[in-house]
Amino acid sequence: MSTAAPSRTSSAPTHTQTGSVRRRGLDWRIRFAVLSTVWGFSFLLIKVGTGAYAPFQVTFGRLFFGTAVLAVAMAVRRDRLPRGIRTWMHLTVAAFLLNALPFSLFAYSELTIPSTLAGICNATSPLWGMALSMVALSEDRPTRRRVAGLGIGFLGVLTVLGAWQGFSGLDFGGTAMALLASLSYPIGWIYVRRTLAGSSHSNLSLTGAQLLLATIQLAVVTPLFTTLPSSFPLVPLVAVIALGALGTGFALLLQYGLVAEVGPTTAQMVTYFIPVIATAAGVAVLDEQLGWNTPAGALIVLAGAALSQSRPKARAAAQP
Repeated sequence: MSTAAPSRTSSAPTHTQTGSVRRRGLDWRIRFAVLSTVWGFSFLLIKVGTGAYAPFQVTFGRLFFGTAVLAVAMAVRRDRLPRGIRTWMHLTVAAFLLNALPFSLFAYSELTIPSTLAGICNATSPLWGMALSMVALSEDRPTRRRVAGLGIGFLGVLTVLGAWQGFSGLDFGGTAMALLASLSYPIGWIYVRRTLAGSSHSNLSLTGAQLLLATIQLAVVTPLFTTLPSSFPLVPLVAVIALGALGTGFALLLQYGLVAEVGPTTAQMVTYFIPVIATAAGVAVLDEQLGWNTPAGALIVLAGAALSQSRPKARAAAQP
């Protein structure tokens, strides 16, 4: 979740001095665990927030407080917003695909499905991404390993949904929205990769502008479909603030630091821990119920995602 949600490996920081990060920062494993926990708990926070506020209001609050965190980070680092109309136009599309749309879909989905299921649906994002990249990106060619990973992963999705039972007891609307949210991420990543890769602007600058634009989009949409709450219950309000400040702003800063230090491949492994933590949080805190097929299917999804993104080792004979 980029948030992931899910990680934006296509826009890894290029301006961070990785050596200084290793010397002065916390060990990357600690930051990796923190990021996994923050993003894993995001689905619980969405559930709590939508208990008192409309989904669009939760999404707007998430984006507002996430943007505020990145604005402070930009001020501290004396970074500026990007320039150029073309860049802002591309960022507007990226803001919709990577933030406004998936955040809203997840918020609406959790009105009718458990936070555990939403977190597991989020884990399908690498599968969607691999399938799309093999079609949209010429450098990503299908291999037996990737095709097998995709097949296994989507078999896991069917297991989670209980296909052999005729999807009995499943809320189709909520589940479809969660899966569409997960699909929106890789579409956005491919768009960013095609339009903004190699930009001279820092990733903090681009992401700050992107979240700002997504906040503006929700600021326009939210009043049209919701009414101002008559009260502001404390616990849901704190959940929304934490979702934005920690689950969006702070999490993105953590992610960029990890990508700069250990590389995008290792940093992306956080995706495989998110559904585990989301499931544990939903069961322990919200007392959500699990059938055997939910955790079993989640493990199959993660195995398929890992296989579809793995790369075979280079042959020794090919080395000079």
